[in-house]
Amino acid sequence: MKFLSELVLMDGESSFLLQKRVALLSAIEEVGSLSRAAKMVPLSYKGAWDMIDSMNNFCPSPVVEKVTGGVGGGGTKLTEYGKNLVKTYEVIYKEHQKFLETISHVTDFESGSLKFFRRFNMQISARNQLVATIQTIQSDKVNATLHMKLKSGYVMTSVITAGAVENLGVKVGDEVIVIFKSNSVLLSTDMDVKLSAMNKLSGVVEKIYLSEINCEVVVNVGGDHIASVVTKSAIEALDIKVGDNINAIIKSSDVMIGK
Repeated sequence: MKFLSELVLMDGESSFLLQKRVALLSAIEEVGSLSRAAKMVPLSYKGAWDMIDSMNNFCPSPVVEKVTGGVGGGGTKLTEYGKNLVKTYEVIYKEHQKFLETISHVTDFESGSLKFFRRFNMQISARNQLVATIQTIQSDKVNATLHMKLKSGYVMTSVITAGAVENLGVKVGDEVIVIFKSNSVLLSTDMDVKLSAMNKLSGVVEKIYLSEINCEVVVNVGGDHIASVVTKSAIEALDIKVGDNINAIIKSSDVMIGK
């Protein structure tokens, strides 16, 4: 048994975007003809035009446009807005399917129990959660080394178990969340410092939250914000101030992956 659900985008009480409409737009993009695209879905020609008119009425820009003349005598094609609409729906649809597969896997259908469902609302306490794209995965029988590119352009390294990579189902090109605790982030004002830690990200101190014992330093690394919790005495010894250039250093074994 498994959960199934159609993904529908609503505008008030009206259905705006659903699978059949996206299928029609995708077919138009493929064949360049509304009549041929309608047969592929399948839909009647009038039904296809009614769908297009409905979407055009909802959208701020047309989703398709007619092409006149040419060797084929003209046709129909997606506008840039229409192409982006299809791409966005397809991304969300894939995530929707992954969610359904996951809850189908953890549900005990024999007892009707959804006791594990609370996991999907779980928040984690780790302060640093950055979006990255996996560039390489190198695995042996026990461990795997992942290199992931942040939006800042920096590449972070994580060493996790090979079993974790398999359970997550991650592969090169996947977007993941890079997770590490704030007390795992070391700070250095020596921009040329050489360390064994594989992750050294250079940035600028953006904020400092002082307390009597520990302090939080927020470092802007090319648009990504990394929080580090260090002692007040360390702040004073390093003479860290807002606007200073600084290195945020994280061991690869302290970097977790979420998907």
